[in-house]
Amino acid sequence: MKVKGAYIVLIIVLIAIQALGQSEKKMVREGNDLYEEGNYSEAEIEYRKALSEKPDYYKGKFNLGDAMYGQENYEESGKIFGELGETGKTPEEKSGSWYNLGNSLMEQQKYKESIEAYKKALRLNPDDQDAKYNLEYARKLLNDQQQQQQDQDQDQDKDQDKDQEKQDQNKDQENKDQNQEQDKQDQEQKDQQQDQNEKKDQQQQQNQPQPQQISKEDAQRMLDALKNDEKQTLQELQKQKAKATKSKKTEIDW
Repeated sequence: MKVKGAYIVLIIVLIAIQALGQSEKKMVREGNDLYEEGNYSEAEIEYRKALSEKPDYYKGKFNLGDAMYGQENYEESGKIFGELGETGKTPEEKSGSWYNLGNSLMEQQKYKESIEAYKKALRLNPDDQDAKYNLEYARKLLNDQQQQQQDQDQDQDKDQDKDQEKQDQNKDQENKDQNQEQDKQDQEQKDQQQDQNEKKDQQQQQNQPQPQQISKEDAQRMLDALKNDEKQTLQELQKQKAKATKSKKTEIDW
């Protein structure tokens, strides 16, 4: 009886496991139908339900990554496919996961990382033409991105040069203005000093005794007086000369 009971319990467990398996598969199928209709958010719900029943269900998780990709949540889809690339059981599972990871990375413009993902996919499945095509496309986009970055760096350098040149010009103009202002101040100081010197000279001249001013009549009288003095002096000289002549004796030798 105990043995029979054990068989009955085993059968019940197997039936329950089978029922759970059918349930998660059903959820994935329903999610697939929604995904095909473009209803990615509802498909995500069904896939997550399936994973809540069986967290390691590869198809449920892979399709969840596709649903997230369809909703343009590339960061989340990339995270899911990256995990599946590491945990996949077969080369096909891993290769498909790496390929989808490359797509998610390329949508984020992470071209260098996407190239590595496509390479991993091709190592596992060298005949994957889609992976080959996307690999070359990612390389082209990376080259364009690097070229664009170089152009931006050059433009930035040019802008920096222009800004530096403008700063230098402004500095030169500022120095020029300062020099002009200094020259102006020096000239004003010089003019002030000159004005002070002139005022000082004028003050000194004012302090010196000034010659007495005489009228025209007084000047004429002074001139006449001088003439009279000269006339009198001349007369005196003539008188003295005449006197000297009279007093002189001539002696004759007989």
